[in-house]
Amino acid sequence: MPLAADTVDVSARTRLAPAKINLALHVTGRRADGYHLLESLAVFTRFGDRVEIEPAEVDRLSVSGRYASSVPIDDSNLAVKAREALRSQAGQQSTPPVAIRLEKNLPVASGVGGGSSDAAAVLHGLVRTWGLDIGEAELARIGLTLGADVPMCFSAKPLVARGVGDELSLVPDFPALALVLVNPGVAVSTPEVFNTLEKRDNDGLPPLPRAFDFHSVRNWLEITRNDLEAPAQAIQPPIGRALSLLNRAGSGFSRMSGSGATCFGLFETGNVAKRAAAEIRSREPDWFVAATRSIASEGADGQN
Repeated sequence: MPLAADTVDVSARTRLAPAKINLALHVTGRRADGYHLLESLAVFTRFGDRVEIEPAEVDRLSVSGRYASSVPIDDSNLAVKAREALRSQAGQQSTPPVAIRLEKNLPVASGVGGGSSDAAAVLHGLVRTWGLDIGEAELARIGLTLGADVPMCFSAKPLVARGVGDELSLVPDFPALALVLVNPGVAVSTPEVFNTLEKRDNDGLPPLPRAFDFHSVRNWLEITRNDLEAPAQAIQPPIGRALSLLNRAGSGFSRMSGSGATCFGLFETGNVAKRAAAEIRSREPDWFVAATRSIASEGADGQN
């Protein structure tokens, strides 16, 4: 799977760690080891965290941004785990100390893969910083040891994920979508959501549309699900209000992403999405609200 080159800034040291949005998420089974089997259509947005890496005398991690206070800066941080996993693979001699600066713009434990995307950005950034000759497949293997979402965050392109999230297929010709992301300021425990699931052997995704545009994507989403939405909403009722506000603001389709609590609304144009975000922000000024655009497939129309 190719590197997502357009997520690297011209400075070559700063990388976007985009939000991952599960447009649809079907739980299709459960393995003997307890991991759930999924089928999901995921896209990545131009809004996200940012990671900057540069050589240093000693290893450092610093965190800034709106959600910095919610992020640990010890060895439990996925960015630190990513650094150490890659160092273990490449050896101490090839991996001198680095300073990692994380700008945390995405809510924590919010269903948009923020920590996983941070880890993927750190792995890619360190390969560049350390000048390592490590292939994408090996990098994905390292990423999988950090979490099931990390491999899919490497591409930052529309994809279908199956298995535990490790079987990935890029979706060609998928356009950029105008989205509004809304989080009501509540964290949701992914294990708790899965434990609340009543049914785990659900149908997989229906076939994708033959051609993609706003209308075909919206119509396809209408016949799909997020099987985690109902249990997450039972745990955190504010998710229902987030969906209601998106609909009230004119969303063509609204749904929760991942295990929550972030919800997304699909809009026909970026300007309409910006107006909707402003409306929701005026009603809930303390919530996380962001108008953004998803990253299109290679060669796909960037407009919608």
